[in-house]
Formats: sequence, structure tokens, C-alpha cells
Amino acid sequence: MSGLAGVTAGQSSICTCGLGNGLNYRGYDIADLALKADFEEVAYLLLVGELPNKKELKLFQDKIIEARQLPAAVKEVLRAIPASAHPMDVMKTATSAYGCVFPEAEDFSDQMDKITKLLGAFPSFLVYWHHWHVNGKEIDLISEEQTMAGFIVERLKEKKPFDVEVKAMNAMLTLYAEHEFNASTFANRITASTLSDIYSCMTTGIGTLKGHLHGGANEVAIKFVLQFDNVEHALAEVDKLFAKKEKIMGFGHRVYRELDPRSPIGFELAKELKELETSDPKLFDIAKAIRDKVKAEKGLPDNIDFFGGLIYHYMQIERLYYTPLFIMSRAAGWAAHAFEQRANNRIIRPSSEYTGPEPRAFVALADR
Repeated sequence: MSGLAGVTAGQSSICTCGLGNGLNYRGYDIADLALKADFEEVAYLLLVGELPNKKELKLFQDKIIEARQLPAAVKEVLRAIPASAHPMDVMKTATSAYGCVFPEAEDFSDQMDKITKLLGAFPSFLVYWHHWHVNGKEIDLISEEQTMAGFIVERLKEKKPFDVEVKAMNAMLTLYAEHEFNASTFANRITASTLSDIYSCMTTGIGTLKGHLHGGANEVAIKFVLQFDNVEHALAEVDKLFAKKEKIMGFGHRVYRELDPRSPIGFELAKELKELETSDPKLFDIAKAIRDKVKAEKGLPDNIDFFGGLIYHYMQIERLYYTPLFIMSRAAGWAAHAFEQRANNRIIRPSSEYTGPEPRAFVALADR
């Protein structure tokens, strides 16, 4: 079947989506996790199978914080990557370099240790490379912010984040952390099924996530919203797109037909962020008007990427960094799937439907 639509490709105990009960990680509703837990609790849940107690969370979080300090070899690689490089390639290359410095054991006995450190290192890859090439300096990777969400915002912008920014970033990390057998996760599981190391699984996921049909939708969605001066201008342009039967990025979903359960959370976060002094509240009104029109006239619900792009924009985050932030989040889900695949493994090797020529005789070069 084209695109494997409707094909069940394996079993997993990690996540449910599109089964009539919303989106759940290990049985917990996404709204509860996004708004009531720190991302570190959610990452632990995905990796271990249960929410951590206070002691378990402290140990997990301490190891993540410690891993923010990058080894000299990785810093050297990040400095050598040119400023013109795509940030996704920066993340992929730094992940490979990190794996060279801290290789995983052949029997995967240290897989939890390795992914915990990598969760701490991911934000530092982007932060370090950004400040070296954009601001021409070596950024200090020490921060008073204990959570990954706070660290990302504070170190990128080099100023104490507003509480609402940390809340929004934390929720976004959770909302994007896992989504069953999506393209990057399935690709990651294929790599895991060969019994390759965790870094190879992560770089597989990163390479797949880089594709415009997977990880970059929120970048395109906010770019669309930013081109309009007011609501009337936006709605007129949407009518033109309807007439030409063109798609609007951020609407519809391969799995969710009626509602992306992450979208109402994203909507409320964007609504809160628009009140910041640095925000343009008009953009929220434009986005809301577009959402309502597309839903009313085409029956298409918005997905998390539509208001997700506005959330990052309100936090003044560089647009090309939206998908690297996705990595920092989804890596927890990728690793959980890699662990699961390798624990009960059979190499993933589907068949294809052949559409080429029938068997034919070889013709010697002189007779062609």
C-alpha cells in the first residue's frame, strides 16, 4: 500500500495516537503530561515505562544537567562546521561526534546512560554552534535553569526567560516527544532492528526529520501567517488558495481526522505568549481567523504545527531552529522505540511489489 497507509508494521507499548482516545504516552493523557509535568519526567516515562519519583527524577535530571558541558572534541567539531550549514546537519554531525567520544557498549547495557547524557547534550550542540557562528564567541554552557526548557530559552537568548516562555517550551518539548510509528521513529526502529548503536538510531531519526514533509511544517506555517497585515488580508488570501485547491501547511493530519489533541494546548500557549511585551498580538488574531475559516469551509482541523510555529516566534527563536528543537524533544521517543525494538528484535525487512520489466535475455555490448 502506498506510504504504508493503514499497515500495522509492529507492536509497541509506548504510545497510542488516533485510536479514539487521543494521544497517550504509556497510558497518560498528553494534556496532563504537557501541563502538569516537566519534560524530564515525560522523557523518563517514555524511556523507563513509569513516571519517576522525586529521587529518580533528581538523579535523571542531574545527569542531564551535567551533560550540558560538551567534551572538547565535540566543541571542535561544532566550531569547524560552517555558519552556512543547516542547523539540522549541525545536530546530526554533533550527534555522531558525541558517539565517537562516548560510544555505546556492544551489549547495549549502558543505553540508558548514553541517551540520558545525549538529552543533556542536544541543546548544547545548538546553543554552542549558534553563539560561535552568529555572535562570534564561545558561550558558557552553565545555567541556573534546572529544566531543559529553561536552559534552551535562557542560553539561546542569554537572558532570564519569562515564566510563560519556560512553560511553553516545556509543553512543546512534551507535545513533540513521541508519536507512535511516524516516519522518523519508524526509520529509527529500522536502524535499531539491525542492532546498531543508539547514536546511529538518533542520526537516522534526525535525517528523516529534516525532510520538509515531516519536521519543518511549523516553520512553513508561521511563515504563512507572517505575510499578512491583518485578518482581512489573510482571509482573502486563503480564499485564493481554496480556489486554486492548494494546501495550507498546519492543517489536517495523517492520523487525526477530527482533532489533533495537541492543538488546543498549543492554541492556549500561543494565547498566553501574545501578552508578552515583545509579542505582536495581531499575529494570534490572524492565525485564529485562518484556523476558523479552514475548519468551517474545508472541515480540516489545525495540527500542532500551526500554532506551534507561532509559539516559537513569540519566544523570538530563529525559525531554522524549530526542527532542531523537535530533535531535543523527539529523541526521548526515538530512544524508547530503539530500546523496545532491540529488546525483542527481528530485523525489519518488508517486501515490495515489483513493477519492472519481465525476465529478458542479456544482449551483448556489441549487439546493443
